[in-house]
Amino acid sequence: MFSALILRQEQNQTLAGIEQTDESQLPPGDVLIDVDYSSLNYKDGLAITGKGKIIRNFPMVPGIDLSGTVAHSDNDRYQAGDKVVLTGWGVGENHWGGMAQRARLKSDWLVPLPEGLSGKQAMMVGTAGLTAMLCVEALIDAGIQPDSGDILVTGASGGVGSVAITLLSQLGYQVSAVTGRIEQNGPLLETLGAKRIIDRSEFEQTTRPLEKQVWAGAIDTVGSKVLAKVLSQVDYNGAVAACGLAGGFDLPTTVMPFILRNVRLQGIDSVMCPTEKRIQAWNKLAKLLPQSYFEQACTEIKLEQAPNYAEDITNGKVTGRVVIEL
Repeated sequence: MFSALILRQEQNQTLAGIEQTDESQLPPGDVLIDVDYSSLNYKDGLAITGKGKIIRNFPMVPGIDLSGTVAHSDNDRYQAGDKVVLTGWGVGENHWGGMAQRARLKSDWLVPLPEGLSGKQAMMVGTAGLTAMLCVEALIDAGIQPDSGDILVTGASGGVGSVAITLLSQLGYQVSAVTGRIEQNGPLLETLGAKRIIDRSEFEQTTRPLEKQVWAGAIDTVGSKVLAKVLSQVDYNGAVAACGLAGGFDLPTTVMPFILRNVRLQGIDSVMCPTEKRIQAWNKLAKLLPQSYFEQACTEIKLEQAPNYAEDITNGKVTGRVVIEL
């Protein structure tokens, strides 16, 4: 028997509770994991509180990330005792996720824990960190170098944005950060490496398809009007890596940035990322992220505290990463 945070639905309400369960209840998979750590992010908070349409079927164990140790494997890729990380793949949404002391998963979803990272540090990075690394790699692949010009990161205080700023700074890029709370988030973003902090309101206004060229490249985690504004300001032959839909699904722009300035828009989805590329990205993360990144705000909680923290995180009362020790 082991402990799990299990979500159930009764009369269209999501109920979260710590329950004792066993391996027979776990969904199919060829690798059994003893979970050491999971994380609690905004999406997990929406799932646990029922404030968002995140869960597709019940009962469900939330948690889109986990790190742990292989207990049993039916796949030659992993052996008992191997340290592994999982991010994405719909776990915590349509396959039981990380907020349980054990998980059964498909081996294709896992990557080896990179050398130099602990399981807790991997959860401080999580899906957001992997996504940020893929965004940075997309800009590099597009030929955007540190001497190309300034790079813009929107949604800078979020998980993807904060890691992206750190990575870009480590690689020698000049980074400007967009945030909705300059007074609250500005000092941290500067610590991470942002040279300029810009209020998000400047990127939420109705924009012309083309404006003055300002950015050699950008990483956008918001979408919609913000992404449209970013596209209008990117240099000729510039590139934008876009990974977020927080601002909505619509993109109120025209083909002008793409035709007249040859701006390249690269969509980033860490779930669809091929396994080998995922492993490479995790290894790069482990090498590039400085120790100082892991010294920033991080709250470590126990599983039974997760429902209360989920409520707080959806109400904007939690800053920094929340890691769950299983």
